[in-house]
Amino acid sequence: MKKKALLIISFLFFFILPFLGSYLKWGGLPPGYGLFPAQKVADDPPFNQTYFNVCSLVAIFILTFLLLPQLFGFKKKPDVVESEKTAVGYPVWFKPALIVVMISWLLMWGRFEVLKPADNFTFVPLWWGFIFVLDGIVYKRNNGVSLMSAKPNTVKILAVTSAFSWFVFEYQNFFVLENWYYPNNNILSNFGNISWQLVSYTTVLPAIFEWYWLLRTVKSMKNRYSFGPAIRFSTTGQYICLVIGGISLFLMGYFPNELFWMLWVSMLPMLVPAMAISGFWTPFTEISKKGDWSFVVLIAISTLLNGFFWEFWNFGSEWFHDDMPTNPNYWKYSVPYLDKYHLFSEMPILGYFGYLLFGNACWLLWVIVARLVGFDASVDAGQVSEEKVLQVS
Repeated sequence: MKKKALLIISFLFFFILPFLGSYLKWGGLPPGYGLFPAQKVADDPPFNQTYFNVCSLVAIFILTFLLLPQLFGFKKKPDVVESEKTAVGYPVWFKPALIVVMISWLLMWGRFEVLKPADNFTFVPLWWGFIFVLDGIVYKRNNGVSLMSAKPNTVKILAVTSAFSWFVFEYQNFFVLENWYYPNNNILSNFGNISWQLVSYTTVLPAIFEWYWLLRTVKSMKNRYSFGPAIRFSTTGQYICLVIGGISLFLMGYFPNELFWMLWVSMLPMLVPAMAISGFWTPFTEISKKGDWSFVVLIAISTLLNGFFWEFWNFGSEWFHDDMPTNPNYWKYSVPYLDKYHLFSEMPILGYFGYLLFGNACWLLWVIVARLVGFDASVDAGQVSEEKVLQVS
């Protein structure tokens, strides 16, 4: 019970510390606090080449790690004879889901006058359709085992957890002066915005974990990061990391422009050690146990891949008809110092690296919620081989 108390207290501090830093900064609540969906309330500092260059060096280091892990002590997997895979077709939900994706995409970007009310509500069918498409691909590649077929109840709980988890990030967004905001906030009523966004947020965690399962079916990807250096922290070291995470959250609130990126970083040093001390499994547990970085890296890459589609579909929903806003989910970015060099998206190109951390943060939130309510938090593709799989055709 004491260990769970540490985790709960750490999670509460995740909300309290940026609030305190921001309150001291502004002598009260920050600009735009409480507005939902978030709105742009302040001008950003202009592009800064030095800031951009420093962040670019960090991005190059991350890319080097992902592309050349052998430079960081990773070894090749020993040769293992793998069993033959049985030929499995796509599941029954694959084709209908693909049709839903295509129709929703067409309506979101096409803005047909005769179907005008429909394009307000394309986000949810587009993304749930996409989730089922990804699951169908996993099912075919993984001998008839997928997240939907093997763990349908987990998918449901993931969706519910996802809906409320994203509000954690929306809350943090207030303290960095709305790094992202939703300009089409007048399409729906206040109640409509809250209700629709809540339903929309159900797609975040399921989409990320579907990508994760898909990457786990690519053996070369999994093995690439499975035999790396083991990094272990003593209990004292874990408490030090926890304190560092707490300080960074406070400073993020006090320096919202300079440290806006702490929104994506601070959760890891804050919650990972608290979860480890509390005896909860996290993707980082396997690094300390046996140098297996595949959990951390693959969920990061999964979120980056999913982020491409988030940004791509979002960008196109306004690009072709920017004079007639009809997508209440559409978002723009308000990023200090780095808002330059866009790749067919609203997101500045360096912003994509935030997705690598976001995926692991989402997994931490999922484990916390699942464990605290007594639900099985395992979502890894390798953890269901022994379980009963639903029979589908």
